Amino acid sequence: MKNRILVLGGAHIDRRGRISGETAPGASNPGEWFEEPGGGAFNAARNLARLGFDVTMISPRGGDPTGELVTEAAYAAGIDDRPFVFLDRKTPSYTAIIERDGNLVVALADMELYRYFVPRRLAIRWVREAFAATDLILFDANLPEDTITALVSRANALGKPVAAIAISPAKVVKLRPSISGIDHLFLNEAEAAALTGRRPERPEDWISLLGDIGLKGGVVTRGQRELIAFGPDGAFCLQPPSVEAVADVTGAGDSLAAGILSALMRGAPLEEAVRHGAAAAALTVQSPHAVNERLTPGLLADTLPLVQRARILH
Repeated sequence: MKNRILVLGGAHIDRRGRISGETAPGASNPGEWFEEPGGGAFNAARNLARLGFDVTMISPRGGDPTGELVTEAAYAAGIDDRPFVFLDRKTPSYTAIIERDGNLVVALADMELYRYFVPRRLAIRWVREAFAATDLILFDANLPEDTITALVSRANALGKPVAAIAISPAKVVKLRPSISGIDHLFLNEAEAAALTGRRPERPEDWISLLGDIGLKGGVVTRGQRELIAFGPDGAFCLQPPSVEAVADVTGAGDSLAAGILSALMRGAPLEEAVRHGAAAAALTVQSPHAVNERLTPGLLADTLPLVQRARILH
């Protein structure tokens, strides 16, 4: 039987403009435009489905053509899609401008609809049944703070492990009231600084800073520098593999979360799970899409030898 994962949060449209030459701030830049379904939770959900998990997705959606694109992408990925559809509203969107080398210049998030995912929606019968039937609950910080608090509380009461994706420095702070109920949090250094209110002198000090606010386990990414991971299995750092041709960094963090969770769900220790996450992220940045459409358990296994072993911190 497949492991079941319930995912709640962002499922919207991603629009990305790629600059063709050297970036000229404050000026018109030649480039090309691209759009596809995305969202932190949705990207992770599609990766997990491609890695062989039984995934259910719950998110708000507008009654517009953009919402239909998201629905079609969920269906294509094999996800059990359960949206709350608001017929009179537009589906959220994320618009980014990306440099020639794949790095982000600036982004605009139009996420007003997510505030309508209020806590009382978690009391709907089929939502309660989805919580009871799953083996893991994953959400992202696109959801309202009070909904996150209620979601984590329900998951904890049911004894379900909880994972979260930070999304951004502005949104990760919504996790503070429920931080002690989260088993795995995926965030970058800017998000970790916003959450803790501090920046450590040494990267490994993120472990104590995040632990001090009640987090049981997490992974702090640092671009191409060593990521920091900690949990009940211990604390580790890992150097991401170098990627010669970066097509687009969008979705890399979401695929890293999916790769790590996929390994943990199959019984791997954190030390080995972070290698799976780094391999999944490397595959994603080589694709122009936020989810590598070639991703399979076999391709991930073939990529693992390119990822060095994690180094034990303590």
